[in-house]
Amino acid sequence: MVEARGLTKTFTRKKELVEAVRGIDLHVDAGELVAFLGPNGAGKSTTLRMLTSLLRPTAGTATVAGFDVLTQPDEVRARIGYIGQGNAAGHSYRVLDELLNQGRFYSVPKPTAQQRAAEVIEAFELSGLEKRTVASLSGGQRRRLDVAMGLMNQPALLFLDEPTTGLDPHARANLWQHILALREQTGMTMLLTTHYLDEADSMAERIVLIDHGEVIADATPEALKRQYADDAVTLSLATSPTGAGEVAGRARALLPDSVTDVTESVTPAGAVELVLRTANGPELVPPLLGALAGSGLTVQSTDVRQASLDDVFLNLTGRSLREEAA
Repeated sequence: MVEARGLTKTFTRKKELVEAVRGIDLHVDAGELVAFLGPNGAGKSTTLRMLTSLLRPTAGTATVAGFDVLTQPDEVRARIGYIGQGNAAGHSYRVLDELLNQGRFYSVPKPTAQQRAAEVIEAFELSGLEKRTVASLSGGQRRRLDVAMGLMNQPALLFLDEPTTGLDPHARANLWQHILALREQTGMTMLLTTHYLDEADSMAERIVLIDHGEVIADATPEALKRQYADDAVTLSLATSPTGAGEVAGRARALLPDSVTDVTESVTPAGAVELVLRTANGPELVPPLLGALAGSGLTVQSTDVRQASLDDVFLNLTGRSLREEAA
């Protein structure tokens, strides 16, 4: 559905050359949901704008839905939906009118457009709002309308550029419920940019990490976390009369080879705290607790924090996506 090779975009800003995208290669199969992750200015939105033919690449090639973005932009646009970061609908226009106008832009016959508008109004819970102006809608309603407008031409491929930014958690969950239900029904291909790591982790089948205009990793969420990050297991052990050092030494002797790093400290309450780095935190804990108890050590508390996509990005770039989003 998407094939890009050496996709590059440079700008001249205040007489200086800015390399926004530096030779990106990308392959997206039909039916995939692929997420772009990266900090602000990494090149995510610029890449999407090139793939949707809104921005001409400086170098490289790309085909989208089987058509060349440089030589066949009209064919590309006819087959995609694009949900940008800003609201697409005019604030003074009515909801139903905007949907029907969107159908006209794509030369959808009027009866078909009316039927399609009714379908997306129901699918995205916009019923009863048809005659309301866009300005009178809530933020979540406007965003659902944006997605509905992007679907009026029944695209084979939907681009979503930070679709839930600015929405409260309930509105975010509601919007994704509608999008995923639609995808399940149609098998639509989706290309997503987002700063919300939970969205990418739980919904995308593949994640492309971008930094400084380059792809630095491309794999499933689980594969990325296995390769570039560790789980953290925190054990709090009661101190024995022989001292914290003796307790820590006995505990360390029982750790399996899967533990790659150990940080040791003593809490203000006098307990020995060990933070273990491992690739399999949940699987490690039960047998380890049994071994510690069998050796006479008392575990006061245990905590497992599984590796996250933010850990992956922090390890690869030295920056946190959560901090970037904030």
